Amino acid sequence: MEEENGVCKAESVDGSLDVWNCQNSDSSSADHLVVMVHGILGSTDDWKFGAEQFVKKLPDKVFVHCSEKNVSALTLDGVDVMGERLAAEVLDIIQRKPNIRKISFVAHSLGGLAARYAIGKLYKPANQKDVKDSLADSSEGPPKGTICGLEAMNFITVATPHLGSMGNKQVPFLFGFSSIEKVAGLIIHWIFKRTGRHLFLKDEEEGKPPLLRRMVEDTDDCHFISALRAFKRRVAYSNVGHDHVVGWKTASIRRDSELPKWEDSLNEKYPHIVYEELCKACDAEDIPEGENHSDDIEEEMIKGLSTVSWEKVDVSFHSSRQRFAAHSVIQVKNEDMHIEGADVIEHIIDHFHA
Repeated sequence: MEEENGVCKAESVDGSLDVWNCQNSDSSSADHLVVMVHGILGSTDDWKFGAEQFVKKLPDKVFVHCSEKNVSALTLDGVDVMGERLAAEVLDIIQRKPNIRKISFVAHSLGGLAARYAIGKLYKPANQKDVKDSLADSSEGPPKGTICGLEAMNFITVATPHLGSMGNKQVPFLFGFSSIEKVAGLIIHWIFKRTGRHLFLKDEEEGKPPLLRRMVEDTDDCHFISALRAFKRRVAYSNVGHDHVVGWKTASIRRDSELPKWEDSLNEKYPHIVYEELCKACDAEDIPEGENHSDDIEEEMIKGLSTVSWEKVDVSFHSSRQRFAAHSVIQVKNEDMHIEGADVIEHIIDHFHA
């Protein structure tokens, strides 16, 4: 265990990183577990800056765990395998820390999909007593269930390809050319293995829809949407441009027609936050006027994910010196190189339900 600037850090045998405030406290003083999940080919260090900022701003409230069950090349094993590993990792932490009462996830890029899969496995529906009690009290809504028995607070994704990587401009470095995207979809598994198949929706197995399509509804063994609904809030941060890995549409769960017009932020505290929107939950059967995508898998994913409310926060580094590294800057993956994204981390923490 080491202490730096009033922050305690401990690295476990598997390389994961635990961070908490240790001024007149120990790791058992916080009852809110924050699980931070890195993206493809990443490591626990990717969230080091973010984790330290969390405990500095929320001392004695949060215990931050930076996951590394899916380090480096393990992120190529598929979203489902990653999600299973992450779910097991979370269960292990909870068993070792019986004081934990609340749980939140903060995930970057591919890590957001792994986290969505993991919570689908960890979801526990409300028990019958809770259902009866809520029905007897008209002031309370129906119980939402828990994440492995814990109160679900914040589910936050940062530049996550919620709609996958298939389709126009979902992976900007393919330049939006359908011919290039088509070829990429055919060869992506050579580079990114099962994960590539999942991202490009090329994994139809045994007559089942692609995994990302299945992850927008509850299934027999994974309650994907019920798990999302259990959280008090869901937030999607996305880059409006210069993110060459994850496009604006897929990160913000929007259709082309829904991408907002934005202007430079006038908020000095968060100079790179350029648009914020609260999208209320809507009926899955609702189809936007003038659009008919009943056979479009992307539209099905948008509809499924839109059955729960989302806070959508749009970010721009267009005037930043590191704008072409926006996918990493939005996370402050490396403090020395990507510090211009620090206001995004600050925004995450300032709006965090602790």
